[in-house]
Amino acid sequence: MDLPHPNSHQPHHIHHSFHHSFFTKKQLTHSSLFLFFLLVITSIFIFSPSHSLTSFAFFSRILPRNQNYSGSNDAVNNNDYTCDYSNGNWVRDENYSNRLYTEECPFLDPGFRCRRNGRSDVDYLNWRWQPKGCHLPRFNATDFLERSRNGRIVFAGDSIGRNQWESLICMLAQGVSNISTIYEEHGIPISKHKGFLSMRFQDYNLTVEYYREPFLVVIGHLPKNAPEGVRGFIKVDKLHWFSTRWTTADVLVFNTGHWWNEDKTVKMGFYFGENESINMTMDITEAFQRSIETWKSWVMRSLDPEASHVFFRSYSPVHYRDGTWNEGGHCDSNTSPETNYSKLEPETSNNLFVSNVIKQIENKRRKAYFLNITYLTELRNDGHPSFHREPGTPVDAPQDCSHWCLPGIPDTWNQIIYAHLLSKGFRTNLK
Repeated sequence: MDLPHPNSHQPHHIHHSFHHSFFTKKQLTHSSLFLFFLLVITSIFIFSPSHSLTSFAFFSRILPRNQNYSGSNDAVNNNDYTCDYSNGNWVRDENYSNRLYTEECPFLDPGFRCRRNGRSDVDYLNWRWQPKGCHLPRFNATDFLERSRNGRIVFAGDSIGRNQWESLICMLAQGVSNISTIYEEHGIPISKHKGFLSMRFQDYNLTVEYYREPFLVVIGHLPKNAPEGVRGFIKVDKLHWFSTRWTTADVLVFNTGHWWNEDKTVKMGFYFGENESINMTMDITEAFQRSIETWKSWVMRSLDPEASHVFFRSYSPVHYRDGTWNEGGHCDSNTSPETNYSKLEPETSNNLFVSNVIKQIENKRRKAYFLNITYLTELRNDGHPSFHREPGTPVDAPQDCSHWCLPGIPDTWNQIIYAHLLSKGFRTNLK
C-alpha cells in the first residue's frame, strides 16, 4: 500500500488546524512508531522466501500480471489468451528428465554433457517449470516439426544462444525415427567455433540454424586515423551482414548481452561508433540501446509481418559466487533451485529496454515476443557445468557458471517458445 508523500499538501488552513487540534507530541510519536512497524512487517512479507517475489521485488518492472486460466496441460491454441510463462515456480518432478531427450543426443557440444564429464548428482534434471495460474503446454516434437515443414528456424547471438539452439535440435530430434536424416548442411562438426551452423531435418525439409554474433551488430574495420589504443570498432548502427540470411526465416530467436561489458569491449580496445566514426565517449549502455534500435529497424524493414515470428530472449543469469569467473568464482556446490531470495541478483536494465522495444514492434502488428526467462533462470544456480567441463579442460580452469548443462534449463526456454507459437496458431494451415 502506498503511503502519502511526506511533502504532500492539504489546503493551508485545513492543514494548520488539523495539526494543532488533533496531534499532540505523544500522538505523533505513536504514529511514527506505527508507520515504522508497518514498514518492517511489509518488508518481511515481501522478502520472505515463502512468498513469490515475481509479484513484488524481483523483475516487477517487466513481469505482466497473469491472466486466470485453469485449462489442461496440453497444447493451447487460443489467440485471445496470453499466459505469463515467466512467472511461476520450479516444482519437483521425478519423471521430467526423461520426457524431452537425454545426454546421448548426438548434437550436443561436449562442454554441455555434464554427466558424461563427471557430474554425479542428477537432481538438477528433476525440476519442471510451473507457471502461475496456467500451464506450460507439453512439448510435442512431431507437431513442431510438422508445423515447421519446409521452413527455417534461426538463432542469432552469443554462446548462450548456442546452448539453446542445441537444446532445440535435441528436442526436435525426438520426433524423427531415423537420426541419420538430421545433419549439418555443410558437413561442419558440432564443436565450438566462429561462424554459423545449419542442421537440416531432411524428412521435413527444415533447417535449424545458429549464427554466432555476440553483439548482433558489426565489428568493422578501423577507420583511418583511429585513436591510438583502439583495436576494434563496434558499429552500433549496422546489423551484422549475416542478417541478409535471416530475412526468410519463419522463427527467429535473438539474444545478446553477455559481451556488453567493459571487460569484453573498452578494456580490450573495442570502442563504439556510428557512420564510420568512432565515438570514444559513447558508453556501453548507450551503445547497447543504439544497437537494439538498429535491430528493431531491421525487423520492421526486412521481415515479413505475416510469416516471421521474432523472439528476443532476455538475459540469462550467471551464478558465480565468492568471486568473478576469473577470480575463483564457483557454482559447483548448488544441487537444487535457489530458495534464498536474498541471493538473487538485481535485474539488468537491458531487459527493460529490450522489453520496451519489443512492445513497439508488437504495436506495429508484428509477431514479436519478449522471451522473458531471466527470473525462472536466476533460480537455477544448480544447472551450470561448473567444473564438469569438456574433456581436455585444464584442471585449474575457471568454472563455467554461465552456460547450462543439457538436458537442462534451456529446454524450458524452448518449451516457452513452442507455447507462444501455439497460442498464435503458428503455421496451422501446414498441418
